[in-house]
Amino acid sequence: MSRKRIILSSIAAVALAGALAVVLPMTSASAADCAAAWSASTVYHGGTNASHQGRNYTAKWWTQGETPGTTGEWGVWADKGACGGTPDPGPTSPGPNPNPAPGGFVVSEAQFNQAFPSRNSFYTYRGLVDALAAFPGFAKTGSDTVKRQEAAAFLANVNHETGGLVHVVEQNQANYPHYCDPSQSYGCPAGQAAYYGRGPIQLSWNFNYKAAGDALGLPLLTDPYLVQNDPAVAWKTGLWYWNTQNGPGTMTPHDAMVNQRGFGETIRSINGSLECGGRNPAQVQSRIDAYQRFVQILGTTPGGNLSC
Repeated sequence: MSRKRIILSSIAAVALAGALAVVLPMTSASAADCAAAWSASTVYHGGTNASHQGRNYTAKWWTQGETPGTTGEWGVWADKGACGGTPDPGPTSPGPNPNPAPGGFVVSEAQFNQAFPSRNSFYTYRGLVDALAAFPGFAKTGSDTVKRQEAAAFLANVNHETGGLVHVVEQNQANYPHYCDPSQSYGCPAGQAAYYGRGPIQLSWNFNYKAAGDALGLPLLTDPYLVQNDPAVAWKTGLWYWNTQNGPGTMTPHDAMVNQRGFGETIRSINGSLECGGRNPAQVQSRIDAYQRFVQILGTTPGGNLSC
């Protein structure tokens, strides 16, 4: 074969290879195997994998009922890519979260529902969220851990006061007439037996209704029944006490948590005179148990100084 013919043959081979490179589609790497399919009823802890709609996800912290692919970059699910043999086109833009936490509140509706599976329908998540505007520092002060710890501490204490958000009013009606302090100049205009415990923190006594009403701009002294009829008002009274009252303690429960004095100090400020110092260790432990469960739900740690 002549040298000229060899050169022409080589050029033709190169051209054909180039044409094939243009015509033949590129193949993608195979996607990973899919993890077990996500289920809305399953509890997932941090590091647990699940698949949903052809993609794998890893939970960053405790979650239940939050759909993978809808929680966004900062949400609970980390997108780990396509699975099941489908080429990975890359992550897609997340859709709206079906259970968003409004206003940056660290407790989602799904977490709230998990914490209180048997709650009274009066205690709504929306009522709690609506009440937060009156206390912008609540669960929004300090690090993410501190915010979650404070939310868990508040919910643990109201859990104890209401039997798991079951009771709206105090159950022992024999106590009702005892909560009127006649020495107060404003007296008890709603009646001697009208100032019994109500709401998530079981607000009681005429002077507490007066103080809470003045702070919230509500006529609670003359109409204490607002606390048992309006979920947002009920939650506001609980948050009012938590954020502004020392009770039998030396600091507000809010200050105890944001200054990392520990969950035990919140117990002292709410009912320390009857429970702390060994007076009722079973009641204290009940609050601690609830707090430890709630911090797990919120994906954080309890910190120290849990008892009083």
